[in-house]
Order: sequence, then C-alpha cells, then structure tokens
Amino acid sequence: MTAVLDTPADEKPAVRKPSRWAAPPRPAWEEEPSKAGVAGKGLVLGIACLAILFPLWIVIVTSLQSKQTIDEAGGLVMIPKGITFIAYQELLRGGQVQKAALVSVGVTLVGTLFSMTVSILCAYGLSRVGSLAHRWILMTLLATMFFGAGLIPTYLLVQSLGLMDTYLALILPSAVSVFNILVLRSFFMGISPELIDSARIDGAGDWRILWKIVMPLSRAVLAVIALFYAVGYWSAWFNASIYLTDQDMMPLQNVMIQLVQKQERPVGLAAQINTGQLSPLAIQMAVMVMALLPVAVLSPFVQKHFKKGMLTGAVKG
Repeated sequence: MTAVLDTPADEKPAVRKPSRWAAPPRPAWEEEPSKAGVAGKGLVLGIACLAILFPLWIVIVTSLQSKQTIDEAGGLVMIPKGITFIAYQELLRGGQVQKAALVSVGVTLVGTLFSMTVSILCAYGLSRVGSLAHRWILMTLLATMFFGAGLIPTYLLVQSLGLMDTYLALILPSAVSVFNILVLRSFFMGISPELIDSARIDGAGDWRILWKIVMPLSRAVLAVIALFYAVGYWSAWFNASIYLTDQDMMPLQNVMIQLVQKQERPVGLAAQINTGQLSPLAIQMAVMVMALLPVAVLSPFVQKHFKKGMLTGAVKG
C-alpha cells in the first residue's frame, strides 16, 4: 500500500539552487561533450597554466635564495633550499631602486587619474548625440588610431614644449587611448536615455548627470579602463628612455632593465655583488618580482568586472 502525504495545494516543491561553480545550463540543441573532449580541454588548460606559472615560480624562488644556493644550482633555482629576503632588503634599503619604485607609483597614480578624467569627459561628450562638433571630433579620434605622427615628430614636440627631463614627459605623450574612449562611449550610450531625460527634467545639469548617474552605473567599465591605464603607466619604459637623462628620475622598469642587462648598478648593490655578499641573479629576479607584484595584486579585484565592462561596452552603442 502506498502512503499518501497530505500537502497544502499552494505549496511548491523546493527548488535546488545551482552551485556557484556549477556549469551553466546547456542549450537543448548543443550536444553533451564527450569524456575525451573534456579530458583534452583539461589537459590543454593544464599545460597552459603550467607554462605560465612555472617561469613565475622560478623567478620568485630564485629571488629568495642565497648566493651559495644559486651558485650550486648553476643559475636559476627550481627547488628552494631555505628562504632569505636579503635581495629585497638591499633593494629597499633606500637606494636607486627604492627611488625608482616611488617614481613609478607616483607616475602611475597621477597618470591614471589624469587619463581617466580626460577619457571620461571625452567619452561622455561624444556619447551625447548632437553635441558640439560631435561627428568631427569622433572622426578625428578614429583617424589617430590608423595614422600616427611617428617617433621623431613626437620627440620634437615634447622637446619644444620644454618637457624633457620632467615627469610630465612620462604622462602626456601616452595620456589618452582612443580605444578606451570608444569603449567608454559605447557603454555610456547604453545607459537608458529616459533616465538622463528624467534627471534633466528635475533640473540636473551635465556635470551632475555625469557624476551622480552615469559614473555610478559605469563602475564595471571604469574599473577595467582604469586597470588598463594603470598597467600601461606601470609597465612603460620607452618614454623614460628617450625623454629622461637624469638617472634619479628613472622609473622602476628602466632600472630593472639596467640591472638585468648589467648596464649600471646602484653603488651599494655593486659593492656587495663584487664582494660576493649578494648574487646578481637574485637581485635581478627580485626586481622582476617587485615590478610584477602590483599588477598581480590588483588584477583579481578587477577581474570580476572584465566580462561585464568590456563586453557591454563593446557591444552596445
């Protein structure tokens, strides 16, 4: 005999929530992947991850080893034998590397703020159809993506403006990316026009609309574009190599190139390397880690915005 359970008529069966890590539902017309296909994808992804992480592991491990361990390994160390932070301590003791790190941080912060300000204002103006010279400015910006003045005219322009041996030479020549402006413009154009019109009816001007409505709704794309600019400024070395002659003004990337290529070493580090207290290879690897660390730390926090920010900004508009 089957037992019948009395349940209220309006009670709905419990729906199991999908796990956060569960695969999204597959369309009805798409076939289930075979076991060989899943295994192949996993193998390819595993090899790709190994190819990325293995060199990074070697760089980090080598930077944390003593000179004796590095000499015994004959160079790069794959299996650590103890940990020592002497390379980082000497780099951060107050010499040229520390000055270069501060220069890179300052240029990155100021440059990113300036680039974001110009890009947001330009993109918002171009997203308002019918604004002054809207089409001509947009066409001019698009033309710069295909035609450039070249290195020599740019150098002469920076020189004529008196920007040689100044930090502005590290910011202004590459302050704005037309691609980033177009992504922001497309995202801004995707915001509901009714929302903008209702704000205008309430008496809000363009500045208030931009600050109170457009920017809060565009946090995803703004985070992505800010990361693009920050990584660009942090990794830049070419502008400093042609516009700066003072070694004390060089950013971290240029000092790292000098250390890796053994062109010039800070006085304190050179003395300790020559006396055998420090391994030049450990110093080189430690500088690489310092250059990679900010990007590696910030990227996971912005990663969640990449899909929404880039895809929405690229498709809409």
